[in-house]
Amino acid sequence: MELETFNTETALEAAAELRRVLAARTHRKKVLGQEVLVPGQLGEALQLPRIINRLQSKQQRMRDQGLDDFQELWPTLSAATREKVLNAIGWYDPKDLSWEDKRSNRRPIVDPNNS
Repeated sequence: MELETFNTETALEAAAELRRVLAARTHRKKVLGQEVLVPGQLGEALQLPRIINRLQSKQQRMRDQGLDDFQELWPTLSAATREKVLNAIGWYDPKDLSWEDKRSNRRPIVDPNNS
């Protein structure tokens, strides 16, 4: 997809899903000689909790700041991560859908020479 356009509601939905996607990544760590799986901390490193809190704020100025922060973060994510988030929130590119998919909304190409 090209640049996605977010508003405060869709950015909040995408940020919450991004937090889930990043937390699903686990890492192996040795603790007292035993290997333990630790959930990913990248969401906190990217300050997603702060962005989400701003997007949920009652003040418009804070919501706008949260939206700006999320829009700055979004292009820095890998394409695979962005794709996971967009699929999870139900966004799709109509050009990638097959003819049989009801969401495709494609119309057949009409050849002007055969009309």
